[in-house]
Amino acid sequence: MDRVTTIERLEALYGLPGETSLVKELDHIIPEYAAFIEASPFVALATAGPEGLDCSPRGDLAGFVRIHDPKTLMMPDRRGNNRADSLRNIIRDGRVGLLFLVPGSGTTLRVNGEAFVTADPDLCASFAVDGKPARTVTVISVGSVYFQCARAIHRSELWNPAKHADPKSLPTPGKILEVTSRTAIDGARPMTRNGRSGRGSRCGEPRLSPCIGLR
Repeated sequence: MDRVTTIERLEALYGLPGETSLVKELDHIIPEYAAFIEASPFVALATAGPEGLDCSPRGDLAGFVRIHDPKTLMMPDRRGNNRADSLRNIIRDGRVGLLFLVPGSGTTLRVNGEAFVTADPDLCASFAVDGKPARTVTVISVGSVYFQCARAIHRSELWNPAKHADPKSLPTPGKILEVTSRTAIDGARPMTRNGRSGRGSRCGEPRLSPCIGLR
C-alpha cells in the first residue's frame, strides 16, 4: 500500500486550504458560534492519554455545555459506567477536541483547547438536573473554534429519517456484552485498557453496567 508520509506530498494531493477555511477559525467564541453550542444536545469529546486516544459521546438537554465567557466552556459529567476514560486522560493530558452537533443542521462546530476537571461543590450543584448535581465539571479553555461545512452531514443523510437504521437490525448491548464477556464467564478476567482486570459477580457472571457508553 502506498502511504502518504510527508506534508509536502499531502499538500500536493489536496492543495492548500482556501481563505474561507482559515478566516472562520478564531481563538474565542463569538455570538454566532455560541448559538450552535447553546442549541447542541450532543458533543463528541476527543482526548489523549498514556494509554492512547479516546472519543466519547456527551449528551444532555440542548445547551448543557455552558459558555462561561468567550474563552471558557464548562461541561458537566453525570452518572455513567465509571470508566472515566476521558477524565483520566484530561487529568494527565489536558488537550481536548469537541465536535458539537445540532439535530437537523448540517453545520457542526469544532472546539480545540486545554481542559481540567473540577469537583467544586457549588459549580457541580449549578449543573443539577432533577436535583442531582454533576459529579464533576470539565472546564475547557478555548484555543480554537470554527464551524465545519455541512458536506459530511449531507452526504451521510444523517438527519434523514428514511435513512435511519432499524435498531432491531443491530446487535443489542446485551448481545455484545454476552460475546465480549465469554472469557470472564470461562473463568479468566479480561484486561481493561488501563491494565486492570475486570471483576465478575459472585456467580461468575460479569457485572453489567447500567450505561455501556464510554466515559
